[in-house]
Amino acid sequence: MSSPEHPSDIELDLGTTFPDQSSTLAPIDGGFAAWRLLLAAFVFEALLWGFPLSYGVFQEYYARIPAFKDNPYISIVGTSASGISYLGAPVIIPIIRRFPRYRKKMILVGWPLCIAGLVAGSFADELSTLILTQGIMYGTGFIIFYYPILSMVDEFWVRKRGMAYGLLCSASGVSGAVTPLVLQALLRRFGYRTTLKGVAVALVALTGPLIPLLKGRIQENPNASPRTDWSFLKKRLFWTYSMSNLFMGMGFFFPSLYLPSYASSIGLGITKGALLLALMSISQVAGQFIFGYLSDKKLSLNTLIVASALVAAVATLGAWGPARSLSPLIVFVLLYGFFGAGYTAMWARMASSVSEEPSASQAMFGLFNCGKGIGNVLAGPIGAGLLRWSSGDVGYDVGNDVGIYKSVVIFTGVSLILSACSLGTIHVKLRG
Repeated sequence: MSSPEHPSDIELDLGTTFPDQSSTLAPIDGGFAAWRLLLAAFVFEALLWGFPLSYGVFQEYYARIPAFKDNPYISIVGTSASGISYLGAPVIIPIIRRFPRYRKKMILVGWPLCIAGLVAGSFADELSTLILTQGIMYGTGFIIFYYPILSMVDEFWVRKRGMAYGLLCSASGVSGAVTPLVLQALLRRFGYRTTLKGVAVALVALTGPLIPLLKGRIQENPNASPRTDWSFLKKRLFWTYSMSNLFMGMGFFFPSLYLPSYASSIGLGITKGALLLALMSISQVAGQFIFGYLSDKKLSLNTLIVASALVAAVATLGAWGPARSLSPLIVFVLLYGFFGAGYTAMWARMASSVSEEPSASQAMFGLFNCGKGIGNVLAGPIGAGLLRWSSGDVGYDVGNDVGIYKSVVIFTGVSLILSACSLGTIHVKLRG
C-alpha cells in the first residue's frame, strides 16, 4: 500500500479525489486524527500480531508435554496463524477496496474470531485441534480485522507512509521484547490451557477500548472505482522484487521458530531462549523503523533491500551456525533482528517504485504479503523435514543434539543470500 510521488492532500489509496471536500477532511501525514489512528493501530499490531510471532515459546513448551511431544509438525500451529495472515492479503484487500463502508464491521467480526481461537485452543487435546484454533481461526480473524485498519492508515499517511509503516512494523518488535518472557513464565506455572485463556482476556482488555478510535479519513466515496490496475504485472521490476521477497519469506521465520529449542540444545536453558527472542524483537523495533524511515528519503531502495537481506544472511551463517554459547547468539539476534526485519518495512516503497497508481500499490502490497506468507506456511513442514534429515548427522557438533539444526541454519542463510542476489539483476535506478 504505497503512495504517489507527489500526492495532494486529497489523494488516497482508495483512488479518491475530493476537490470540493478538502477543507472538511482531516489533514494527512500529521495532525491529531492521523496520530490517534496510527497509535491505535500500533497497539493492535503489537498485541495481536506480536502474539503469533512469539510462537517459538509455545513450540518449545508443546514439544515437552506428553500430549504433543515428539510431533515434528508442532511448528505448523504458529506458521498457520502467521501464514494465513500473509496469504489472505491478496483476497481481503480487493474486498476492502470494493466495500470500504464495511471496514468497521469487518473489525468487529475478525477481532472476536482471534479471541475465540485462543479460547477454543485452550481446550485442545490433539495437535490438529491446536492447528485449527490457535492457528487457522486466529489467522483468519487477523486478516479480517487487520487489513481494514491498514487501509485507514493509508488514508492518513501518504508522503510519510514509509515512516508510518516502519512504526507499525516495529510494534510487533516492541511486543516481542516482552511477550516471549511473559508467555514462558505463564506456560511454566499454569500450562497452555490457562495461558491461552489469560492471553484472550488480556487482548480483550487492552485492545477492546481502542476499537472506537479506528476511524478512516474518508468513510465512503461513492465515486471510487473498484477496479485495480494490474499493468504492473508486465513490469520486470515487480517480478524481481517478488522473487527477492519470496526467498526472504522462505528463510526469515526459522530463527524465531527454533532459537528457543536451539538454546536448550546447547545447554542454555529455556529462559535464555526466550531472552534471545526478546532481544531480537528489540532489535527489530529499531531496524523496521529506521529502514522504513530511510525508504522515504532519497536513498537507493535497491541498496537498502540488499543490505537488509545480505547482512541477515551473513549473521545467520557466521554467528548462529557456529554458536555454542550465549554471546554469539546475542550478536546474531541483534544483527538478524535489525537487518532482516527491516525488509518488510520497505514493501510500501517497493510498490511505489513499480507503480504510483493507488490501486496497483494496494494489489502489490497484498502480493508481497502473499509471497512472504508462502515461505511462512512452508516453514513448518520444511523445518520438520530438515530436522528429520539432519537427525543422523553427528559431524556438526559433538556431545549433544545441536547438529540436527545444521540444515535449518544453512537453509535460512542460503534463502536470504538468494533474496539479495535476486536484486543483483536490476540495472535501473530505483527511487527511495
